[in-house]
Amino acid sequence: MAGIEMWKFFDEMNELVYAADMDTHELLYMNKKALKLYGLQLTEQLAGRKCYEVMQNASAPCAICNGRELSEGYFKEWRYYNPVLNKYLMVKDTMQQIDGRRVRVEIAIDVSAENQQKNMVHNYQHLESLINEALRIALQAPDLENSLKIVLEYLGKALDGERAYIFEKNEKGGDDNTYEWVANGVTPQKDNLQNVPPEVCAGWYRIFYEDKCVVIDDIEKIRTKDTLVYETLKQQSVSSIVVVPLYSDGKVIGFYGVDNPPVEALGYISNMLQIMGHFIESLLKMRNLVRNLQAMSYSDQMTQFGNRYAMKEYLENIRPERSIGVVYGDITGLKRVNDEAGHEAGDRLILSVCRCMREAFDDSYTLFRIGGDELLAISEGIGETEFGEQVEKMKAYMKEYAVNMSVGAVWRNDAAEGVQSIMTEAEKLMYKDKASYYAAAGINRRK
Repeated sequence: MAGIEMWKFFDEMNELVYAADMDTHELLYMNKKALKLYGLQLTEQLAGRKCYEVMQNASAPCAICNGRELSEGYFKEWRYYNPVLNKYLMVKDTMQQIDGRRVRVEIAIDVSAENQQKNMVHNYQHLESLINEALRIALQAPDLENSLKIVLEYLGKALDGERAYIFEKNEKGGDDNTYEWVANGVTPQKDNLQNVPPEVCAGWYRIFYEDKCVVIDDIEKIRTKDTLVYETLKQQSVSSIVVVPLYSDGKVIGFYGVDNPPVEALGYISNMLQIMGHFIESLLKMRNLVRNLQAMSYSDQMTQFGNRYAMKEYLENIRPERSIGVVYGDITGLKRVNDEAGHEAGDRLILSVCRCMREAFDDSYTLFRIGGDELLAISEGIGETEFGEQVEKMKAYMKEYAVNMSVGAVWRNDAAEGVQSIMTEAEKLMYKDKASYYAAAGINRRK
């Protein structure tokens, strides 16, 4: 292989050198210095192992990975405190095409001063530098979601925890695990911790309302005192934990923390998390603002259905192999109502029709308002019988609410012919239904 001779050049270098497949994250090479630092002896020990597992003690690709920024023939230089090695590194990264693979090649120089290399994580003297490094890396992220993931990843590693996470209060009063980092070999829990019942964390929130943190060095101590929390933590193999509250405008909105950090460092970890909590709160607030702006730009403000921009993005992501149901509707008589009774009456008519659609179609449908009187409902993966039943259900609701909408409904076993083609057919059926309605009413006009 062409890469073998190239790697020999790096073997004896005093810098750390590694190479990994940028698409699969498979480790391809480490020089002798890097192998030794990571407790390995032979390159053969890397076979089948991922760079993030070996080098970052992570179970998933690193949020701080800058792979997307690399290009062939150019080096990207940056500095990074590696909490796994407890070292400051000056890093140079590039991308090379080797044996048909896109390969990330990284050369790292240890630039740590001797007094920075000893017990850094557990030394209060370096608390400020750890926080600053986490903030610096997080602020370089391309978006707020990645910034939050980076902070958790950095804290999890720096504090030697097995899992770092954020929980946020939801509209139902429960708690959702919204972000998570887990160490290599640790089972992710995020999917299992959605809408955690309020009573589980009720005791923690009482502590949070007093501006205090939750610090447990051994969960066996709460086995009888706080049974719900104990059982929840035990299921996640948690033995020790530090959790601090998150606030917005003086109100507790959730919490974040670290599972199974070193018991002897719990006091330090509590301080670290409290200080970083202010930054996380700011990121969450900015994230919510961005989400609200995105929602406004992708939704019809009156009906809260998606608008044309939302429809365009939705259609681009439809999988052609899945079944699809399309309902194309046109509110009959809207122009007449606007002209004769005013636009407020017309708005009430639109909202009534939208209510019929919401009540008839479940969460598997996405609803859009694509014109003044044109509405659209699309569902992926729905069966033909179920689709037909829900269309009839919508028509029944329209009779109940005394509104009328011309409807064209089309179901396909797959969308291989193209969604636009299916929508066009549904639109033609809608116009046919509209013509039948006006003909039956003896009205010689379209609206």
